[in-house]
Amino acid sequence: MSRDVYGDALFDYKEKGELSHPLLLHSSYGDIEEMPVEVFYRQDEDIPELEFIALSLCDGKVLDVGAGTGVHALYLQEKGFDVTALEISEIACNIMRERGVGKVVHGDFFQYGGEEKYDTLLFLMNGIGIAGTLEGFRKVLQHAKTLMSDRGQLLFDSSDISYLYEEYKIKRPEHYFGEINFQYEYKEQKGDLFKWLYIDQQTLIKIAREEGWVVQILFEDENDQYLVRMEPFKEIIDERY
Repeated sequence: MSRDVYGDALFDYKEKGELSHPLLLHSSYGDIEEMPVEVFYRQDEDIPELEFIALSLCDGKVLDVGAGTGVHALYLQEKGFDVTALEISEIACNIMRERGVGKVVHGDFFQYGGEEKYDTLLFLMNGIGIAGTLEGFRKVLQHAKTLMSDRGQLLFDSSDISYLYEEYKIKRPEHYFGEINFQYEYKEQKGDLFKWLYIDQQTLIKIAREEGWVVQILFEDENDQYLVRMEPFKEIIDERY
């Protein structure tokens, strides 16, 4: 397995307040962009409206999936929430502990589970992208049900990236257009290739309903990002019969 170059960049920024080399993200649609590592160290006043809305909707015990350096976990913790930060990067986990996040779990969402149940599963900054593919999104929804309490909810954001294919003048792939391959590069070292999913609203609603979820689109911003709240469908039993 290659180095955690994403974690290396997060650590260097924490130590120095800047990076001597950019953290680059290579994509399967042909772009190379520089990741603004400072967003992983935002203060409360820098959190965008979409994320603030999601944070305000958190309820009960919270599982912050793909917690990064703990921006959202720390915010919720300061508000008195019982929040567990789940993160696959061990370096990021260590950073969160140093920053004061109380409950940090180093692990993969798909492997995570146990007796503890959560009232809110939170995937921000397109954290639902860990699904990788539409089939992976179904698996996320199926596994999420096993982690949730009876009143559990799922909060996440995503976006429709169909415009990228026009912008970069490339042909749409045969697979779903929101299934992207990414690879981080830092200090001339590349990490492992990984799949990431961006899902449009129509496709999301279709799959969610097939998997037994009720969907609410709560907010859309000027960058075509949208915020979703979902909960498993519960049959309503009419007690008159």
